[in-house]
Amino acid sequence: MKITYFEKQGEDYTDELIAAVKERLDESDDIDTIVIASSTGKSALKLYDAINGDAEIVNVTHHSGFKEENTLDISDEMLDALEEKGISTFIGSHAFSGANRGVTNKYGGYAPLDIVADTLRMISHGVKVACEISIMAADAGLIPVGEEIIAIGGRGSGVDTAVILTPVNAKDLFDLKIHEIIAMPRD
Repeated sequence: MKITYFEKQGEDYTDELIAAVKERLDESDDIDTIVIASSTGKSALKLYDAINGDAEIVNVTHHSGFKEENTLDISDEMLDALEEKGISTFIGSHAFSGANRGVTNKYGGYAPLDIVADTLRMISHGVKVACEISIMAADAGLIPVGEEIIAIGGRGSGVDTAVILTPVNAKDLFDLKIHEIIAMPRD
């Protein structure tokens, strides 16, 4: 097993990240599920094209109103295209912020989940995202808990981080286990 490191975070590494995921998936007989953070769906489609049906893909996008009130970041056309390929898409609140963000935005301070998120960001923003989306998808019943999966995240556009982890439901947050880092940015 090897870890791929990118010089910095960002969408410039999406293709290389997906290639590293494909390589690691080819080495494993035990991984059947990949969850990916793709707000527009573009990275999820790239992943689908690369892995040739070797695993089920679940896409996680932002909740309505993330950038603009009453608006999704993903188009209806993209949702249809993903569904045609068998890719489920989760649309919902972030596990580590959600309503907590509303409270801290109004009253200041911090919430316990802010500490969890910032601790994971000490490794990489993408690691935080990978953990968060795995909890979100698990809570929606879209991925299995207790089985190793690949979780892919990043920051902003594209993806730059992939890990193998065992997802949990939010109520079991501290039982989530990160087993391997496949790729991540150094910066």
